[in-house]
Amino acid sequence: MEDDLDIVDLLEIHMKDLNADVESVNDGKSALDKALSNDYDLILLDLSIPEINGVEVCRELRKKKDTPVIMVTAKSEEIDKVLGLEIGADDYITKPFSIRELKARAKAVMRRSEKKTTGSSDHSQLDFGDLKINVEMRRVTLNDKKIELSPKEFDLLVLLGTHPGRSYSRSEMLDIIWGYNFSGYEHTVNSHVNRLRAKIEPDMSHPIYILTTWGIGYRFNEEI
Repeated sequence: MEDDLDIVDLLEIHMKDLNADVESVNDGKSALDKALSNDYDLILLDLSIPEINGVEVCRELRKKKDTPVIMVTAKSEEIDKVLGLEIGADDYITKPFSIRELKARAKAVMRRSEKKTTGSSDHSQLDFGDLKINVEMRRVTLNDKKIELSPKEFDLLVLLGTHPGRSYSRSEMLDIIWGYNFSGYEHTVNSHVNRLRAKIEPDMSHPIYILTTWGIGYRFNEEI
C-alpha cells in the first residue's frame, strides 16, 4: 500500500523472499477496501498514499480488525511516529530504509502477532465481576454490554488482567505490547491507559480496575 511504483516493485520482490503472497495497491481507498475484506498476515502502509492517507486507513482498519501494520513514510518527525503509535500501528519505518531492516521488522511483527493468536491460553476467560474478558475471542463486556477496544487497548487490558497485583513500568508495557522499536515513547502507554480507563472504569477519578503504582507504572487491582 504505497504510492511510489518503483518502491512497490522492490518491496514485492523482497517480501516474496519471506515466502509471502504479496498484493499491492496504490491508493488509500483501495487499501482500506482490501484490508477490510481480506485476512492478511501483515500490511505495509505508506503514510502519504492518495485519496485516503495512511493515518485514516489505519484508523478505520483498527475499528474492525487486528491485522498487523507497519507504517512506512518518508517523514522523520517525532510527531509522525507518535501518530502511528496512537492510531494502532504495530511498527514504523522511515524511508529510506534498508530491505534487510524491513524484512527483520516484518518478521518480528508477524512473530508477535502469531504468538498472541496461537499461544497457550491458560487465561482464556478472565472474570472480574462486572468486567469479563474473553481472551480467545478478544471480547470484553461490562455489565453484560460489549466494550469496543482498540487492539492495543485490549492487549494492555489482558497483560494487566492476567497478572493482578503485578506492577508494570511504562517501558515494560511499551516493550511487551509495541516492541523494542518504540523505546522512548512511554507517554503513548499513558494515553492508551487513559482511553482504556474511560471505557471500563465507572469513575475515572477513582479507578477500580487499572490502578496507578506511583513511581512505577500500572497494575490490575488484585482485590477484585
